[in-house]
Amino acid sequence: MTAPVGFAAMLDRFAPAEAVELAAVAEQHGFRGVLANDHLQPWLPRHGQGGFPWSVLAAAGSRTTGELAAGPVTAGTRMHPAALAQAAATTAALHPGRHWIALGAGEAISEHVTGGYWPEAPERIGRMFEALEVVRKLFLSGQSERPAVHRGDDFRLESSRLWVDPGEWPALLVATAGPLTARRAGRVADGLLTIASTPERAEHLLARFDEGRRERSRGEGGRGGATRASAAARDGGAGGARGIRAIRIDLAWAPDDGTAMAEALAEWPIPGVRFPRADVRAPGDFEQLARAVRPEDLEGRMLVSSDLDAHRANIQRYLDLGFDRVFLHNAGPDQRRFLEIFGREVLPGLRA
Repeated sequence: MTAPVGFAAMLDRFAPAEAVELAAVAEQHGFRGVLANDHLQPWLPRHGQGGFPWSVLAAAGSRTTGELAAGPVTAGTRMHPAALAQAAATTAALHPGRHWIALGAGEAISEHVTGGYWPEAPERIGRMFEALEVVRKLFLSGQSERPAVHRGDDFRLESSRLWVDPGEWPALLVATAGPLTARRAGRVADGLLTIASTPERAEHLLARFDEGRRERSRGEGGRGGATRASAAARDGGAGGARGIRAIRIDLAWAPDDGTAMAEALAEWPIPGVRFPRADVRAPGDFEQLARAVRPEDLEGRMLVSSDLDAHRANIQRYLDLGFDRVFLHNAGPDQRRFLEIFGREVLPGLRA
């Protein structure tokens, strides 16, 4: 069975038209599906991008045939859950059966732009799960044609419904690196999206997610009904009873190790920043933190190597843990060369 490895379209790095083109190139080289992140501002000023993920996914869908995933995306003052629900439902209607979204707790660099109080992590996580509940209510409203109402700590929804019905509603995942949040996601979400750090952490995360799934099967889950998509996620469709298990792997590959490390430090030092980046509010501020990143800071956080066998083994570890969707992001600037080489030399050797 072909391994489910897709392309991570980093919209804080790639211009919208470039991201669409790269998604098409990736599929030509054997990649399956595209994952688009949601950043109003980039981490580093030199990246200079911040495209809207659903516009990019809608365009990429006309050039590709695989999954179209959005994540992490955040509900807050910048995007109310109603807007997220409308965007996801529209994308799913344009490309039936291909779209899912993963809600995250958010980062100040993109979410604090509207001003106001920036909540601490526990509050942001609570807001994320409330947003998931609101989105699911709206999906159900579109399915049942009955209005939805919500009165919560962070969001209000007046009597309203979605007027677009894609037939198969997008699966709702939670994006997290926290074990407690992963367990809660197992109880109420259709799946889990995370970013790779080490296989050991990923294994622990999946174990906690599985705990939540078992609690859900015993009737200990959270509130909210099941849309057609989330019912499929439990009963054999999008991930079956195990739920969808997706991971983004950041890596740095180049023809030689020195170039790979230089490109990692120049283009994607983010994994090596030890400061909690969710609270950084401006690309210029984050750039100051990134200047302190050294090669040793990336060890154990992102594989930097010219060895294709090492990259293949690293990806295989996550597949062996049980991830059923893997999306790759290479730090280097030459994405087309990366997609061609990995499509020819790495993907064929991976086992689903």
